[in-house]
Amino acid sequence: MEKWNDPETREVIDLLNRCWMTHDGMWFLHCFRTFGIQQANLLNKAAIRSLAPLEIERIRRTLGRGEKRIGNFTDFKEFFISASRLFIPDFMGVSMTFPGENILHWELEPLNCFAYKGIKRIGAIEGYECGVIYRLECWLEALGLAFRTSPRSAHCSMHLSGVCSGDFEFFFDS
Repeated sequence: MEKWNDPETREVIDLLNRCWMTHDGMWFLHCFRTFGIQQANLLNKAAIRSLAPLEIERIRRTLGRGEKRIGNFTDFKEFFISASRLFIPDFMGVSMTFPGENILHWELEPLNCFAYKGIKRIGAIEGYECGVIYRLECWLEALGLAFRTSPRSAHCSMHLSGVCSGDFEFFFDS
């Protein structure tokens, strides 16, 4: 009898994220074809917003954080680093760093965002509103964090300028 190879944790995370992103892309494609880009964007953002609190609750539970409030930047960094290992695999081509106090910086490889490439492939890039950064914003809101996103743009930065990078600046109570 042949033995199954046990996949490594990183391989499993990569596989599950690729499957989830493919499902998400196919869902968007069919919304786009059926309803047009404006409705597809609207439905995409509604789905992301309603999913975020469920995802955050599950992430908290999985990481053993329960209801523990994130009260400072150090708490947030610990939580985010652990969560990003589960939800931001290498194939996404994104770098998330903490260049200063209360700052989370994102940067995608130029012209290599998985969402940008998929939406461009289906012919919807001209009107696409970024769901990737929006999803992160919804997670931060679900965590109850006060923050500002810069730059602030609903449209795909990768399409507009060839790059996508920016910062989340956090405001914690003293």
